[in-house]
Amino acid sequence: AGTPEAYRWRPTDPGGPGEARLRAETFPAGPRSGRRPEIAAFDFGMKRNQAELLGAAGCEVTVVPGTTTAEAILAGGYEGVFLSNGPGDPEPVTYGIEAVRALLGRLPIFGVCLGHQILGLALGARTFKLPFGHRGANHPVRRADDGAIEITSQNHGFAVDAGSLIATPARLTHVNLNDGTVEGLEIPGLAYSVQYHPEAGPGPHDSRYLFTRFRDLIEAFQPAELELQRG
Repeated sequence: AGTPEAYRWRPTDPGGPGEARLRAETFPAGPRSGRRPEIAAFDFGMKRNQAELLGAAGCEVTVVPGTTTAEAILAGGYEGVFLSNGPGDPEPVTYGIEAVRALLGRLPIFGVCLGHQILGLALGARTFKLPFGHRGANHPVRRADDGAIEITSQNHGFAVDAGSLIATPARLTHVNLNDGTVEGLEIPGLAYSVQYHPEAGPGPHDSRYLFTRFRDLIEAFQPAELELQRG
């Protein structure tokens, strides 16, 4: 579903009004510094808008195959890791799960959709098949921190099991208001992910702040040792 080889992402409209608009929407206060950190984006079926928004948030993006090893990422000198969306059941994506386990605590990580599920599995949580998949552009999600509601775009048939997160270092950050399933998790200062699509276009833009948050996480990141169980 993804690229067979790594490549540097180039904006669709470099220096043009489209890029300027995305940058203004995604990073309204402007970058925290002029530096553009290099990140590796694991492509499990990545959407173009994800790379566009990572770039608009001030990152240089190299898209890498989903089978890329943790050793290759660390050798590449990247400062952050993005885990993209992708199709199907996350459990067979063992190469991605093992790579993320090895990178946790060593590089900041941001995951979306399948990437969120892979992060959960790498932490030792479990996933399960939903009785009714989440499809569409108007799913309400509640943020645990402040109770704010985000309208989100979703397209997935699996979810992270909330009960299995208890034995992991992660905390629940977002909850689906329709069925109570996990929509986001976080290991403070190290990694975070959401089940929905913050890059949606067309679709709601309520969650684009997650891309600017990744840039902030990269700037503030301090490596840490994690004790991880296997689910």
